Amino acid sequence: MPVFSGNTGPMQTERAYYHFSGPEPYRAEIQDLRPFNDQIAVILDKTIFYPEGGGQSSDRGSINGIPLVDVQEKGQEILHLVSPVEGAHLRIGPAELVLDALRRWDLTVQHTAQHLLSGTILRLTGKPTVSMHLGEVLCTIDVDTRDFSEASLITVEDAVALAIEANYSVIIHHCPPEVLERFPLRKVPPQGEEVIRVVEIQGQDFSPCCGTHLSATGYIGMLRILSAEKYKGMTRLTFIAGRRVLVDSRLLRKQGDLISRLLKVPVAETGKGVLALVEKTGKLESRVKTLEEENARFKAEALLSKADLLHYTGEGAILVETFPHTSIDTVLTIGRTAQKLSTALILLASLQDHKFAAFCSAPGFDIRDILKKPMEAQGGRGGGSASFFQGLFPSKPALTAFLEFFTQSA
Repeated sequence: MPVFSGNTGPMQTERAYYHFSGPEPYRAEIQDLRPFNDQIAVILDKTIFYPEGGGQSSDRGSINGIPLVDVQEKGQEILHLVSPVEGAHLRIGPAELVLDALRRWDLTVQHTAQHLLSGTILRLTGKPTVSMHLGEVLCTIDVDTRDFSEASLITVEDAVALAIEANYSVIIHHCPPEVLERFPLRKVPPQGEEVIRVVEIQGQDFSPCCGTHLSATGYIGMLRILSAEKYKGMTRLTFIAGRRVLVDSRLLRKQGDLISRLLKVPVAETGKGVLALVEKTGKLESRVKTLEEENARFKAEALLSKADLLHYTGEGAILVETFPHTSIDTVLTIGRTAQKLSTALILLASLQDHKFAAFCSAPGFDIRDILKKPMEAQGGRGGGSASFFQGLFPSKPALTAFLEFFTQSA
């Protein structure tokens, strides 16, 4: 078990994550270890791990080889959370911190891209971003409008691309609240802070933010808006930036090449090829359905003719038939067709599925009255209406015994 210091007062941690983002080890001191929910919280004198906040997920990495589960800010403290099993090896004293630098870079790219995207939308449309989320795979912003056409999205995307290529500087300002009026802030700053951190994308966007950001827009590389959907009276845009665009492009190309080979059309024409295939498949499905209905009618007429019940209009006659290797879905199709051709009680069973279905169109006759007790006597379960009933048995012998009851009755 770790040796807990018992220190209950808040401890300050130097925030080195704004200045350090590399993969090389970083030296710090473990000042405190304490239980936190079902984990162990590690308090450092300085940290390179960004705590979750401002829409950005927390960093990952390790402390003396122990992997981080999460990093959270509680009041004035930064809690580095590790599992209790692995955290039992930690002690107060020197610590080697190793940052998952690739993950940090990806989140920093996404966050800077989000600022640029939201600032561009505000500049071009006057519509503010209400909320944002930077996910591990996809990122989203919710924009206060429902009027985003495909053309306007392309315009925004192109404008963001131009800003990336212009390689605008990203400037960090630390201001007392009374100085904020100098900046055209995109959103309301936090209240009660002595110093507000304002992130400026040179002339493009000004936003109070505690997250990590690139030094220039060129490092974003590329941004793609993947979708736009109506959400709570607004528009939710899903986007990706940086290497995520490359990964997405590779995936789409791989899928495009596969479809191209299967349809024997160029990649640029796969959309037309898929539409043609869907149309052809729809016609085939319609034809198959017609043939299935014709086949069901043929089988239904054959069953009823064999029992001399085709076009029977009386009451009390029973037809019992088993299908050893036919699914209950096919049996149902046959039964529904037979029900239109005769008023007899038609009892059909799929032996492979241990299921049965009963049909009767005789006026005023309720098949539940004669089916429920024999079914339950064999351990069956089911239900239905006066003219249609279906059930399931735990075994083939149980279903067979149920059917024999009606065969003997007939």
